[in-house]
Amino acid sequence: MFVLEVFLLIFLWSTQAQDVLTPSVDIIRELDKLRALEGRMKAMEAEMDELKMKNEGLSRSLEIITKTITDQPKVAFSATLSNLQEGFKFLGPFQNTVTLVYENAFTNIGYAYDPQTGIFTAPLGGVYYFSFSLFHPVGPGSQAKTGASLVKNGVLVVAATDNAPGADSEDTSGNSASIRLEKGDQVYVQLWEMNRVYTDGNKRNTFSGHLLFPV
Repeated sequence: MFVLEVFLLIFLWSTQAQDVLTPSVDIIRELDKLRALEGRMKAMEAEMDELKMKNEGLSRSLEIITKTITDQPKVAFSATLSNLQEGFKFLGPFQNTVTLVYENAFTNIGYAYDPQTGIFTAPLGGVYYFSFSLFHPVGPGSQAKTGASLVKNGVLVVAATDNAPGADSEDTSGNSASIRLEKGDQVYVQLWEMNRVYTDGNKRNTFSGHLLFPV
């Protein structure tokens, strides 16, 4: 009887000790969940660090682009053939080609265009955009035609022409081009020989240009 009691006591003690020392199944599962959560958090931290580095790179690129745009020289002009407030006048026809002087430069940023000569001189190498327009109405005297060329250093780039006005009594012509220029290159508009151009207070004959980007 005594031996049986001792055996039962030993059995109960061992069972209680096992319950204390051995974690339950629920605790193990919770620990696994915590370890998995910790792994995901570390992965998220690594991803955040990578995004932070990319963001810093983009910020540096934006600063460089902004500085480039800010530091880029500003060159632009627009001018009309005259600044007449009343009346009108014809230029030409002439025996030879002549450079048209667009004397009313209402925009001249960088002062690369000279309203005294009608010549644009590139202040730096780059690609520039130019345009010009010709207005040609019926006028007194001969019904002359009109034609002009956009010229770079004496070489024709593009031209615009219009025959003598007919039934419609007036016409407008023009052209434009993007041109690669080196520093010091000159661009201007030349009226063809034996042609004429008209100007009045409506300022319909224009010459414009601006720097697209330096090269």
